Amino acid sequence: MRTVTGRLKKMRTENQRPVRYFLAFKDGNPEEIELNPLLGKTLRIEHTGRIFCLHCGRLTRKSFSQGYCYPCFQSLAETDQCIMSPEKCHFANGTCRNPEWGEENCMQEHVVYLSNTSGLKVGITRGTQVPTRWIDQGAIQAMPIATVNRRQLAGFVETGLKEFVSDRTQWQRMLKNETDKMALATQWQELQQLATDTLTELQKEHGKESITLHDSNEETDISYPVNNYPSKVKAHNFDKEPILDDVLTGIKGQYLMFENLVVNIRKYTSYEMCISVPE
Repeated sequence: MRTVTGRLKKMRTENQRPVRYFLAFKDGNPEEIELNPLLGKTLRIEHTGRIFCLHCGRLTRKSFSQGYCYPCFQSLAETDQCIMSPEKCHFANGTCRNPEWGEENCMQEHVVYLSNTSGLKVGITRGTQVPTRWIDQGAIQAMPIATVNRRQLAGFVETGLKEFVSDRTQWQRMLKNETDKMALATQWQELQQLATDTLTELQKEHGKESITLHDSNEETDISYPVNNYPSKVKAHNFDKEPILDDVLTGIKGQYLMFENLVVNIRKYTSYEMCISVPE
């Protein structure tokens, strides 16, 4: 058995067919665990009881916003309310918690997209995060529908569109793979017609050059390394049961699927884990 101990980060991915997954660790730990070859094999994952802040590294009893201690959660720009609700960005008001971080991450080109995760959804991401964002959400199809010049404007477009299409993923349905393929280009044509007034008003208010709508784009199809999809989805909780010893049956989004349970790796960012896998 090979054993690696470290503070978890979200899984690193490579967009191949199927997606290649790697368990990655913080603290300069160069070791990664490639997961695809481990399908059908038993993994042992043990939470040591220690959680460290993703930003400052301090030991914390509880993780906030997927990996932060409470003081950092309260003070960092990357944990502000506008991360979950980009239309609430207050950078222009001069009240950003960290303007330099805002310039690098929010005042950059963003993509509004349609994806097929647990069904049709609209979402946003930085242009540099395509297709990583889609993979992390477990999308089986995705397509950019608009390009904008900053995160807040992407939020405005998404808010206008979610009157007609969901912006949420039903994670249990996504993991069961209860979703059929669809023609995203056709869905976008229909959505444009429904949201014509909203999109026109946004272009008028913010400048037509700041929002580029894509009439047609090539769809990205994504496949995942899965032997068996679960018929019932139950999440393992390392805070209550520190040890998981089970057979890996699949990987999708940021979830590991086992014979009896699933694990959301993002939830346990900065948890110190001891992971044992077959050589």
